[in-house]
Amino acid sequence: MEPMTSRRGLAGAVSTAYTRKWTFLLAFLFVFTMSYALLAALGLDPELRRPEVARVAPRLTATALDALPAEAPTRIVFPSLEREVRVVNPTSTNVAILDAALQSGAVRYPTSAKLGEEGNVVIFGHSSYLPVVHNGSYKAFNGIQDLMKGERIRVEGDGHAYVYAVEKVYTANAGADAIPLTSTGRTLTLVTCDSFASKEDRFVVVATLVESYPLAN
Repeated sequence: MEPMTSRRGLAGAVSTAYTRKWTFLLAFLFVFTMSYALLAALGLDPELRRPEVARVAPRLTATALDALPAEAPTRIVFPSLEREVRVVNPTSTNVAILDAALQSGAVRYPTSAKLGEEGNVVIFGHSSYLPVVHNGSYKAFNGIQDLMKGERIRVEGDGHAYVYAVEKVYTANAGADAIPLTSTGRTLTLVTCDSFASKEDRFVVVATLVESYPLAN
């Protein structure tokens, strides 16, 4: 009889383990479901959280464009180049003063339009690919010649961000091709030297304002 008793004891143990397995599984599912619901309610669920993305402002209507304030640019952000550039705003068109300002960042040409105004915001900046150059201002506009049509450039003033879409990129000669300081509409023009060509050669990027929004305080 001992073998039969042993078999019954083993069967009972298996049955008990099987029952406990399902009891444990149901308890686990209950705790998991309640924990998931609690995390979701608190906004802590990793599946529900998403990386923060850059604010997308609505496109401006013609009326809203007319209501924009005139602001001096203080910073340019190139998302595709992963670069931010400080903008300096000298008040003199003296070449020596402009050259000195370029050592601190990009420079808005004083008689060109300001952000929010109708016209052409013209900003100059250095570019250099020499490893011995350590001043970041001399590399401010590195790579702008690679910008593609439609890519965004964000220019910030004291209170608003102005987003421009690239229209065209071309080369120009400083002695023969004039950069227009005024234009119809709201345009941004970026100018830098072509480090691999004549010192008179320039890369020029022309972009059009497409949207604006207030900067967060």
